[in-house]
This record gives sequence, structure tokens and C-alpha cells, in this order.
Amino acid sequence: MAVAAWPRWCPSGCGMRLAEGLGMVCGARPLLGTFLRPRAAVAAAPARSQALVYAQHGEPARVLQLKDLERSELGHSGVHVKMLAAPINPADINMIQGTYALLPDLPAVGGNEGVGQVVEVGSHVTSMKPGDWVIPADAELGTWRTDAVFSEKSLVKLPCDIPLLCAATLSVNPCTAYRMLADFETLGPGDSIIQNAANSGVGQAVIQIAAALGIKTINVIRDRPNLQEVVDRLTSLGADHVITEEMLRKPEMKDLFKKVPKPRLALNCVGGKSTTEMLRHIQQKGTMVTYGGMAKQPVTVPVSAFIFKDVKLRGFWMTQWKKDETQNKDRLTGMILTLCDLIHKGQLTAPACTPVPLKDYRIALEASMKPFISSKQVLTM
Repeated sequence: MAVAAWPRWCPSGCGMRLAEGLGMVCGARPLLGTFLRPRAAVAAAPARSQALVYAQHGEPARVLQLKDLERSELGHSGVHVKMLAAPINPADINMIQGTYALLPDLPAVGGNEGVGQVVEVGSHVTSMKPGDWVIPADAELGTWRTDAVFSEKSLVKLPCDIPLLCAATLSVNPCTAYRMLADFETLGPGDSIIQNAANSGVGQAVIQIAAALGIKTINVIRDRPNLQEVVDRLTSLGADHVITEEMLRKPEMKDLFKKVPKPRLALNCVGGKSTTEMLRHIQQKGTMVTYGGMAKQPVTVPVSAFIFKDVKLRGFWMTQWKKDETQNKDRLTGMILTLCDLIHKGQLTAPACTPVPLKDYRIALEASMKPFISSKQVLTM
């Protein structure tokens, strides 16, 4: 009988390897001539990760559970990603509630945005390597988890020398702001835009990107107990004018337009009366883009706005834009690199954020659903 080559495995099951001539098993008991027996093969346990999973639609605090999941095998085309941080956005909440336009198959992992670091790549992966930072190329990736194996095409690489919270909040709000400023009206230095929900994540990104382009912003927010605090923050980001919904309806708006030209572009995230009032102030043949409906009221447009001002009403959904550009990933990558360049220059920062460990997700969910919330909750892994 052939004898297995050294080193051999300790038959006690401790996993220790033996050097030639040893007569004891890790000091525990004599080998008694059994040390020539080869070690039995032990199957590796499946890799596990933790994720916030929901198996039915409903209120997030009720239906979300932190569960252990078996991680998929890497294969030739997989990318193993360790998630670093992932925010809680309104769309994430709506998806869990079952009220969003895009609903994943259940059970599903929550979260559509975040940043992770590549741990390992399959042999056919060419666009990224271990150590790279990546963000989702589209929605439904399920980012509220410790790690996972994703397909190469579902990820976009970005520079890893930008602040973590900027990276974690980059793929939804700044991209939405950038596309709305670029795709609907040809704007240049000295032009102006008006937007409601200006203190939202998109609103803050609009202010900063517009300022970098020399575009003036008129920013409408709801009245609130800490109004001056919010005004000061938006001004520090580059807002030219910050007014309340009530001020938008007053005759004094005429005085404002002596300082800044009437806007050619209006960005609506609210609906209802706020939309109607903003339309009164845009230029002839101007455009209003609706990308949200926080008031849960319809967009009401006076007939005169169509007849006498020939205004254009458009809609925008970042998820649809990404789907339309599936075959042109370079356009998405180019936009991401442009935004990262603004971050490098200090012209674009993350919104106010509160990092919360994944295990404390219930605290983050509760905070994210409070009215007048001024800090984005970001789950950290």
C-alpha cells in the first residue's frame, strides 16, 4: 500500500498538519500507528451574508427582516462585492409598500442605491478588479446587505478617492439633477431655473450643479419651525434665492425677477398648488419637468399657461433613463465621472447624512419617514 506523502493530517480531527516522525496528535493522545491514515475530505460550508429582506408588501418596519442568505457562487462572470454604505430613499420605501412603478419579485432585498468594494471577480470580468468601488447601474439590485455576487453589467466603477457618503448617494439624486438640467432646456451662465422641494436630495444636487454651471436657482421650500436653518444650508450650497410656498404666491415675486431673469425651466417634485404657482413664473415656451409627487395631488395647469405661454410639461424618471441607455453604458459612465469631477473640485457634496449600522435598520427606517427630515439615513455595513 502506498503511503501518503508528508505532511499528513492529525487524525484527531483538529485540522493540525503533522511533520514526519511525530508520534503524538497535537499533544492530546498517542497516534497508535494511525497517523498514516489520509485525512477525509470535508465539504466547505456555503458562504453567507446578511440582508434586509421582505417577502410581502407593507410598511417597512413590519415586513423587513434581517436574514442570513447564502451567497451565490462567483462563476466566470460574477463580481463579489462587499457593500460599504447604502441610503434609504423614498423610492425604496414605496417599493416595499408596493406603491412604486417598479416592483421586484418577492422575496426581495431592499435598497436601490449604495456603494460597495470589489472583493473578487470571475475570470471573464474585465472592467473591474478587487479593491475597486462600484455602484448599481440600475434599480432593483438590493443594496441593503453586507455583500453579494452581482453580474458585471449590473455595476458601474467609480473613483475610490471620493468621500464614502458622496459615493453612496451618487447614483440616484445627483444623476436625476444632472439629467434634468441637461436634457430639457439649453441653459447657460446667467439663465435661471425654479424648483420646489429644494431641500430634498435632488434639490440640493440641482443647486450645486447649477451653481457650477453659472445657472441661477430660485428654490421653493415649505415653511417649517427651523426655516432659517434650512435657508442657511441651501445658501451655503450655492442657492441664489430661497423662498417658501407662501412667498411664491405673493406679488413681491415681481421684485425678485428684477434681480434674476424669469426661469426657462421649472423642476416639480411636489404637485398640487405648488406646481400651479411655479408655472405662473416661468418664461414663454418654458418647460416644467415633474419627477416626483410629494403632495400626492395632481399637476394642475391653467389653460392660459398653454394658450398664452405655450409651456411644455414633461416627466422624468431616472430608472427609465437608465433602461433606455442600457446599450449605451458609456453615457452613464460619462455622467458618473462628470459628477465625480465636481466632487473632486468641491462643487458637489453629499446631502446631510446620518450613518446607521445595518443591524439598527429599524431606527433608520423610523427616522427616514418623519416629516421635515433634513438628514438622509444611510445604512453602513
